[in-house]
Amino acid sequence: MSELLQLPAWQALQQHYSKITLLTMRDLFAQNPNRFQNFSLEGNALLLDYSKNRITQETMQLLYQLAYESELSAKINAMFSGQAINYTENRSVLHIALRNQSQQAIYVDGIDIMPKVRSVLSHMREFVSVVRNGLWKGYGGQRVTDVINIGIGGSDLGPKMVVQALQPYQTKDLNFHFVSNIDGADIQSVLNKINPETCLFLVASKTFTTQETLTNAHTARKWLLDHYQDKKAVASHFVAISTNAVAVKAFGIDVANMFEFWDWVGGRYSLWSAIGLSIALAIGMDNFQAMLQGGHQMDEHFRTADFEKNMPVILALLGIWYHNFFQAESHAILPYDQLLSQLPSYLQQADMESNGKSVNNQGKTVDYSTGPIIWGQSGTNGQHAFYQLIHQGTHLIPADFILPIKSHFNIGEHHNILVANCFAQTEALMLGRTEAELRQQGIDESVLPYRVFSGNRPSNTLMLEKITPKTLGSLIALYEHKIFVQGVIWQINSFDQWGVELGKQLASKILPELSQTEVSENHDSSTNGLIDYYKSYYRSINR
Repeated sequence: MSELLQLPAWQALQQHYSKITLLTMRDLFAQNPNRFQNFSLEGNALLLDYSKNRITQETMQLLYQLAYESELSAKINAMFSGQAINYTENRSVLHIALRNQSQQAIYVDGIDIMPKVRSVLSHMREFVSVVRNGLWKGYGGQRVTDVINIGIGGSDLGPKMVVQALQPYQTKDLNFHFVSNIDGADIQSVLNKINPETCLFLVASKTFTTQETLTNAHTARKWLLDHYQDKKAVASHFVAISTNAVAVKAFGIDVANMFEFWDWVGGRYSLWSAIGLSIALAIGMDNFQAMLQGGHQMDEHFRTADFEKNMPVILALLGIWYHNFFQAESHAILPYDQLLSQLPSYLQQADMESNGKSVNNQGKTVDYSTGPIIWGQSGTNGQHAFYQLIHQGTHLIPADFILPIKSHFNIGEHHNILVANCFAQTEALMLGRTEAELRQQGIDESVLPYRVFSGNRPSNTLMLEKITPKTLGSLIALYEHKIFVQGVIWQINSFDQWGVELGKQLASKILPELSQTEVSENHDSSTNGLIDYYKSYYRSINR
């Protein structure tokens, strides 16, 4: 049995679980008129209501005890002090340094990294000012109208999500496009919309070797040069977010227009770095700094607040409670604002790439579940798609409802209808509908079983004052820290991603085989058969 399962708090939670399964949230609310006050928390322009959960005060105390026994405080201090908590790669994990608004030094290997962080922010500010003011000219002398971010994973999902979320703050002088997929349809669909005279490509790749990103970048480069017929044009239409100055220069980009970030910045945590250049171009550097400030405020809350009043810790512990004791395999992210429509995809990567691990920090296979499946969609669209399964299906699916109090778009009753739907869904999930209630409504007995809702389905509600750069920064940092806390308790490394490497390596072996005429013999019979079938039909339809 693993160390985690032997912790006294874990074993106490297992015993407590057998008692809590007999309780319903209906009864818990009926017994305690102050349940909302007892299980809600406000701070950083956010309200967390976690009262609609299958918990009591005893549940939460046992969960807090689990955090203490997992030495969470020491692990938090280790991250903030720059220790190499990414132990499989011997790296610090310091996305918190990117948004550090204090004058406090943060050290990696005895060197204060804050001067470098501030230097890159200064470089970004200068560049953003030049582009947004129309002073950056294309090779033909025209100002930029379209910015195209070419990246993948964290170099795409984070910036794309934030640019979408902060659309009301976006300059009207620039259009923004995001290319990530190696599928040629992705890059071609963007090239079809833009003018080579007025475009600016941001190539986001730390090593400047990422296959998908560099393939798309070279396609864009060829498209540009087909227009200009002069390699000097590349420097006027491309900049790089990278650390590989040699490769950047060989591509044709002026290294003066290369924006650095560091190996202590994980890809899925990189939107706070120069990877967020597209964000800064969209909303301006002052708003980008406001987003950093919101993230920093959440960092300070996470670092200093007692566990009992700590939003990331509470969300993480509730996730552990359902995932490991109720065997809930997935978790839904349900933002009730169209501006946050990309948030579920962003958090899917942040969470599943971080905690999709099956080996603990002692190199042993875990004997408990880690890493829930993260999914979701914006409300009210999701209500007409998958809420049926959440309400009446056989799976227990905890959900986070995220709602701004004030909308950027005050059109008639739209926002009030949206808010009413959000609150109604959390209430319906909690209450359900009994046979007795249906009979009182005169529902025909023949259909009555189909209309019963069991209820007792858990949810959290997060309310923001309004989606602003600052509140969005706090929200993103909140989920980053939630993911970290769960990794600490599961005793896994949330900051590596070795699982993505094998597919990349095998793809590099298969790629040259696709242009060979010989029968494939280097793989299993299925893969050989698929390769040969593809080659045969590709040749036949391209004759």
